[in-house]
Amino acid sequence: VQLVESGGGLAQPGGSLRLSCAAPIFTFNIYTMGWYRQAPGKECELVAAFTGPGDSTSYADSVKGRFLIFSDNLLNTIYLQMNSLKPEGTAVYHCGAVAEGRSVCSRGQGTQVTVSS
Repeated sequence: VQLVESGGGLAQPGGSLRLSCAAPIFTFNIYTMGWYRQAPGKECELVAAFTGPGDSTSYADSVKGRFLIFSDNLLNTIYLQMNSLKPEGTAVYHCGAVAEGRSVCSRGQGTQVTVSS
């Protein structure tokens, strides 16, 4: 399944961005998906994920209360709404199955998010 991430860019501290992850050929189970990020020189980390149907989600402590993962099942797309961005949020963001673990960050291009004034 080819996943296409988009929506990254340059944002100022305190700003917002919305990332999208689409599967052109829809086969994935949205409720197994999450968003990862890898900052320069740091390990890949899972920042947000679905943990089950409905509103069941989980977040890394570093983004809790600021990021929101949600989906549009009709569009076969998952999103990451990022608010109150911080410079440490600068990273390449990837979507993938939670079961894949950190290998998600080695797959595909992801979408670059840069938070800087």
